[in-house]
Amino acid sequence: MSVPSDLPVVAFVGAERIARAPLHRALPAIHAAAAAGEGLLVFDLVDGRVVDLDLRGDLAGARARLGPALVPMAEKRGPGRPKLGVVAREVTLLPRHWDWLARQPGGASVALRKLVEGALKAAEGPDRARRAKEATYRFMTAMAGDLPGYEEATRMLFAGDWTAFDAAVEGWPEGVRETAREMARGAWRNGAGRVGPSPARGEGTP
Repeated sequence: MSVPSDLPVVAFVGAERIARAPLHRALPAIHAAAAAGEGLLVFDLVDGRVVDLDLRGDLAGARARLGPALVPMAEKRGPGRPKLGVVAREVTLLPRHWDWLARQPGGASVALRKLVEGALKAAEGPDRARRAKEATYRFMTAMAGDLPGYEEATRMLFAGDWTAFDAAVEGWPEGVRETAREMARGAWRNGAGRVGPSPARGEGTP
């Protein structure tokens, strides 16, 4: 299975971070490290998993094997009611629920959609924090599992204590430390967390 060319990745040789960018931009550094036979690991910055790349042959060949970008195509809309992709399904409610929905502006369908959208937005923060914690944990386990402070950093990550987490990772190699801090930033309820230094020369941002 090919990997999307715009996937945000971070690459390490040992504990040294050699690239942090969308995959198509990071690929030259990644390919060079693989060709040199160095201990290379590439991580998906979104979910923290190791990315399996086909780096055989030259750089052009490796680039040609990348999948298409994940950027969704904008939906073309003409005049009139936009296409919402509405799906009709049976909903069972009590009579008083139907009475309340019927009194809402736009009727039952509009009111139900608004209620669901509100619930989705309310859950967005906790869901984002959970995903950030899981991704950071995967990355830390692979890159820092044997480093001092790993167990404490893990506990503080899932406890939601960014100050203690920040202190626990302070002694780690710079690239590992700042990547962990960056990935964990979405895990904190108040959006706190130290912002790492600017990317090193040759690195970019997704």
